[in-house]
Amino acid sequence: MKNLYVGNLPHSTTEAELRNIFEAHGVVEKITLVTDRDTGRCRGFGFVEMTNASEADKAVAALNGTDLGGRTLTINEAKAKSERPRSGGHRFGGGGGRGRDDYQGHPRQPREPRW
Repeated sequence: MKNLYVGNLPHSTTEAELRNIFEAHGVVEKITLVTDRDTGRCRGFGFVEMTNASEADKAVAALNGTDLGGRTLTINEAKAKSERPRSGGHRFGGGGGRGRDDYQGHPRQPREPRW
C-alpha cells in the first residue's frame, strides 16, 4: 500500500477523473480530494492510495509533470505530517521583540530614577 500526493490539480477535478488517470497504471484503493469547506470545490491537491507499491512508483514516473486541464501535475509519495519539514516560523504568538532596544548588541544603559 502506497499513498501518493497529487498537487497542482485543476479546481474542477473530480474523484472519478483522478481514478481513471491512475487506474491505467495499477489498482487504486482510495482517492481523497481535499476540498474547500465553503465552496466544496477541489483545493488543488489530493491523495491517491494504490495497493501495489511498484505500480505506484510506475504511476509517479509516468504521471509526474504531465498536463491535466492546463496544469502540470506534481506527484510524489505522500509523507506523514510528522515527517514533513516545518515551513515558516511560528503561526501564533509573539514575535521576537527585535528593534525595541536602542542599544541592541550593547549592554543596557541604566535609567535615571523618575522622582
